[in-house]
Amino acid sequence: MGDFKFMDQYKVKFLDHLKTRIEYTEPKNLYEPIRYILDLGGKRLRPILTLMTAELFGGDPDEAMDAALAIEMFHNFSLVHDDIMDDAPLRRGRTTVHEKWDLNTGILSGDAMLILAYQFFEGYPPETFKKLTALFSKTAIEVCEGQQYDVDFETRDDVTIPEYLKMIEYKTSVLVAAAMKMGAIIANASDKDAEIIYEFGRNLGIAFQLQDDYLDAFGDPKTFGKQVGGDIMENKKTFLYLKALQMAPKQRKEGLMHLYSIKPENPSTKVEAVKAIFTESGAVDLTKEEIKSHTQKAFDVLGQLTIAEANKQVLRKFGEALMERTV
Repeated sequence: MGDFKFMDQYKVKFLDHLKTRIEYTEPKNLYEPIRYILDLGGKRLRPILTLMTAELFGGDPDEAMDAALAIEMFHNFSLVHDDIMDDAPLRRGRTTVHEKWDLNTGILSGDAMLILAYQFFEGYPPETFKKLTALFSKTAIEVCEGQQYDVDFETRDDVTIPEYLKMIEYKTSVLVAAAMKMGAIIANASDKDAEIIYEFGRNLGIAFQLQDDYLDAFGDPKTFGKQVGGDIMENKKTFLYLKALQMAPKQRKEGLMHLYSIKPENPSTKVEAVKAIFTESGAVDLTKEEIKSHTQKAFDVLGQLTIAEANKQVLRKFGEALMERTV
């Protein structure tokens, strides 16, 4: 995230809290996989957002630690089960839980993580607890809905762009939005402010995922954490693909659909051919415009917040840094 040094302090404190708050007891085949996935790293974006938002609304970030932990635990739970559904061998460059142990361990450890996530809310006062768990449950079910849409889209040839945007909103951005709203709730922000920061996070989350779609195809292999072109190799119908289908002339459209029906021995020629269609159809420029538009929507709501101008600037800078990322 480049110049985002002040976020590192949240990350360091959060990782310390993570170590002290989770007890890895017996049976070790239940808890070791949990420790393993939580130790794999990642950007820790969501928990950092909870801490940062709490502070920006005048709260104590330390009080938001357990909520941040719940968010991170839930996020990693969803990754363990997603990897099982996708039959994925690697996560963040390391062996996935169900590959390192087995399928049953991945299912059960994931279940335990979901339950542990809820336990982290138990230390909050009753009114706060109720707000946090209600938001958390709503978000968790939306993430499941988003995942189901994603699975359904694999076998459908008629996915529309509004449907795709709804899928990424549910699968990815509602958790970013909830992470921020939790920070506001813990800081006793007004309901209106909590809702505005949710909208900010939701739009930023959509932009973030669209950017992931873009970077997956056009990112720099040296800085992007995943294999560049991975989505194309797996025939994932991303925003780029759906836009290209919409924009390309008939012949190129048929060519793209054909490329997405094959798994060639040498995938790099397929990746290059697909990327060429993405570019010449105008899909790349339109994807960048869509990313900008959601980022702008996020920035537009900031004006309505009743927090100090300097704190709004922090959120704006955060959004800009997120959009300039190459990882």
